[in-house]
Amino acid sequence: MAAEGSGPSAGEYITHHLQHLQKDFSFNSVKQKDIVDFSLFNFDSLFFSTVLGLVAVFLLWRGARAATSGVPGRWQAAVEMLFELVDNQAKSVIHNEASRRFVGPMALTAFIWIFLMNFMDMLPVDFLPQIWHTAGPAMGFKDYMRVVPSADLSTTLGMSTFVLLVCLFYSVKIKGLGGWGHELVSAPFGSHPVLWPFNFLMQMIEFLAKTVSHGMRLFGNMFAGELVFMLIALMGGAWALNASGISLALGHVVAGTIWTLFHILVIVLQAFIFMMLTLIYIGQAHDHH
Repeated sequence: MAAEGSGPSAGEYITHHLQHLQKDFSFNSVKQKDIVDFSLFNFDSLFFSTVLGLVAVFLLWRGARAATSGVPGRWQAAVEMLFELVDNQAKSVIHNEASRRFVGPMALTAFIWIFLMNFMDMLPVDFLPQIWHTAGPAMGFKDYMRVVPSADLSTTLGMSTFVLLVCLFYSVKIKGLGGWGHELVSAPFGSHPVLWPFNFLMQMIEFLAKTVSHGMRLFGNMFAGELVFMLIALMGGAWALNASGISLALGHVVAGTIWTLFHILVIVLQAFIFMMLTLIYIGQAHDHH
């Protein structure tokens, strides 16, 4: 740790900012044995993802509520453009109209939700954590906070796991339990009984690979972006009234501006990629092999 009265080192600063907000809410029995232990829950990710999810639903609700048949306002026009974008993509990969009635709105909600979670990376690195530095310990919480839920692997894998469950649901719904079960042991190598174990193993590997890569792709990009912002923040924190310090301060402003402009494209692109992969995987669940 840093010496008393001095600021943290670069390593301590980054390590501190990469820690999630956790608190031990263990409920103990008479024998003092843990029954429920919430100490490993990332409460910052749970809080911000829930709030931003509600914001996404509210924004879509407002757009639908304010919709008119006349000349649309700016917000209605924006919602209609997003809806048409997602609907066109859904039609290109999911040909079952009944399925699109659920999958289309789900994909649209996921796109806006992920964008909002990614957009939290646009906030100054120390803005909300510094507020929590004062309020959190006073309430008995640890002095940690990460505000980008999509930079938390548990969040992104949780979302990709939900997509997997939706795929399994439609696999059974479209093909029937028997048809899907037959597909598990007959594809991709053929339906000969000798090949059943190999087919089943390949199917399990495919499900696992899709789910892990789906969540890891979003997490990896957002975690890297968050880390770059922390490194840029260190440049600003090292400024001083000398040539070296002023150069670091100017570098902080220039690098921060350039990375922010570039990262805006990243957060939109990652939300779009997650949404498209969701549609593609669900579309594949409709295909017969």
